[in-house]
Amino acid sequence: MLDWSKISTVLLDMDGTILDLHFDNHFWLHYLPKRYSDLRGVSLTDAQTSLANHYEKVAGTIDWYCLDYWAQQTQLSIIDLKREVQHLIQLRSDAHDFLVALKSSGREVVLVTNAHPDSLSLKIERTKLDKYFDTLYSTHEFGVTKESQLLWQRLHQKHGFALEKTLFVDDSVIMLDSAKKYGIEHLLAVANPDSKKTSAVINDYPSITDYSVLLAGINNSKWDN
Repeated sequence: MLDWSKISTVLLDMDGTILDLHFDNHFWLHYLPKRYSDLRGVSLTDAQTSLANHYEKVAGTIDWYCLDYWAQQTQLSIIDLKREVQHLIQLRSDAHDFLVALKSSGREVVLVTNAHPDSLSLKIERTKLDKYFDTLYSTHEFGVTKESQLLWQRLHQKHGFALEKTLFVDDSVIMLDSAKKYGIEHLLAVANPDSKKTSAVINDYPSITDYSVLLAGINNSKWDN
């Protein structure tokens, strides 16, 4: 599936790739609409419809991922609401062994997430995921998201990874398409980002539903810096 002898740097998405996406899906599709309906005095269905329409308008932009933007739009403290259901934040069940193997192999492991810095901080607080990574980036510090070629240009300029020796892993085909367009050589999709949902069918990229299938390849191909 992957030739680990040619991979020195691994760029990893966070939500759905390292963390179970169930938290985010539950929050944005159910919990926030419920609290929004209570605030506005409208039905849950109306609140869900209103928010879904708004989500669609800003999808793929920095606003979609910005907690400050949604706090302004809903008049609710998004980070405080996230804390109310933070018990749902957890690593994917297969992530720990995968991340430990990557670190032990001598490869550079970098988090690249569209999540707002406050959301990233909360998830680090809950899971201690930062211990697995050499560097962590929220795309908010670059002002654009992974959907944009400008993000990859700015990230590449700052971090200096070799395109032909870099693997990017994400649960979104849109993000993978963007990375491919920029020239990242090795790409891998996660087909089951949400533990409560069925796996997606992904045809355009190699995909996994369990990182354990990669462990032997990683462990048998240490990277000598």
